[in-house]
Amino acid sequence: MAFIADRLSRIKPSPTIAVSTKAAELKAAGMDVIGLGAGEPDFDTPDHIKAAAKAAIDAGETKYTAVAGTVALRKAICEKLKRDNGLEYTPDQIQVACGGKQSIYNAMMATLNPGDEVIIPAPYWVSYPDITLLAEGTPVFVDCTVENGFKMTADQLEAAITPKTKWLILNSPSNPTGAAYSFDDMKALTDVLVKHPHVWVMTDDMYEHIVYDDFKFVTPAQVEPKLYDRTLTLNGVSKAYCMTGWRVGYAAGPLDVIKAMNKVQSQSTTHTSSISQAAAVAALNGDHSFIAKNNAAFKGRRDLVVKMLNEAEGLVCPTPEGAFYVYPSCAGVMGKTTPDGKVINTDEDFVTYLLESEGVAAVHGEAFGLSPFFRISYATSNEALTEACTRIQRACAALK
Repeated sequence: MAFIADRLSRIKPSPTIAVSTKAAELKAAGMDVIGLGAGEPDFDTPDHIKAAAKAAIDAGETKYTAVAGTVALRKAICEKLKRDNGLEYTPDQIQVACGGKQSIYNAMMATLNPGDEVIIPAPYWVSYPDITLLAEGTPVFVDCTVENGFKMTADQLEAAITPKTKWLILNSPSNPTGAAYSFDDMKALTDVLVKHPHVWVMTDDMYEHIVYDDFKFVTPAQVEPKLYDRTLTLNGVSKAYCMTGWRVGYAAGPLDVIKAMNKVQSQSTTHTSSISQAAAVAALNGDHSFIAKNNAAFKGRRDLVVKMLNEAEGLVCPTPEGAFYVYPSCAGVMGKTTPDGKVINTDEDFVTYLLESEGVAAVHGEAFGLSPFFRISYATSNEALTEACTRIQRACAALK
């Protein structure tokens, strides 16, 4: 349609949202569907955070805020970064946005010129390449194999850098794999970045607090202080604080970049909800004991899902270090035939088969840039996960 902007032809709707939508439609039509597509905790927002939001409403904190966010929230973010990551920022180096996705969008729109390259390790969160393309940048994908724990090596990073490289996007723990970079993993990458002063790093730390088995989270500017002036550290309250619908993400970085991002945001959303910002202050400054409790539940679910998927014929499921996803290989079912005669040629064929035959909604690996795999979110009850994995085992056994 000629009326629609050409730039939209470069991107596609979010596949993860599409899977959740399709699962909801089938459920509404009466099908027994277990949705494992959505990346959000099933735990409710903690009471002290909800109470802070109610108190903000009662206190009349319902007006516009500064574009960059309230001073109270930006101070709380500075304190969090110092406390958790040993990073010193001032409130004017912080931008609060409507979720982590807008932080990335603001950064890309503020910094990319046509042809600028953005290195994106694959598998990647589905929005990184599309936001890059919308901002007229060029995504450069680096395949991170299961043999390397789905992590990019220093040699791969070195090989991907060109004179046109502007950003490296790092996400640890990762969506979709749950893979996380240890101090040594990260140091190997930051050593490469130090040698290339034109390359900036955008680090998406959204799953920072959701890690298991004594894994120690690190962020690039913490590992290599020389990168502080060219690092944009992104985070938010969505995942660890069970606040996906509150829409609060944030960015910390050099003042000129934050100012440019504020300029972009001033002409789009202006700011996220004042009520959500008050809730986020309580989340960052308040009691965090619920995180460890939630993580214990997540770890139990992870172990359950990894065990049951590895018992399914043709599937191999690595054990992730963090987040709440597994990214199993379905290479062992490629070329097999379903009971109704369809051949499984791609991971998309496989997840379509799971949905249609057993009512299990997962996301195909091609959406994240690495096949043949699929992503399952285990942010749901043990009962639902046990039933879903039983159905997946049955579906795999029925393939010829």
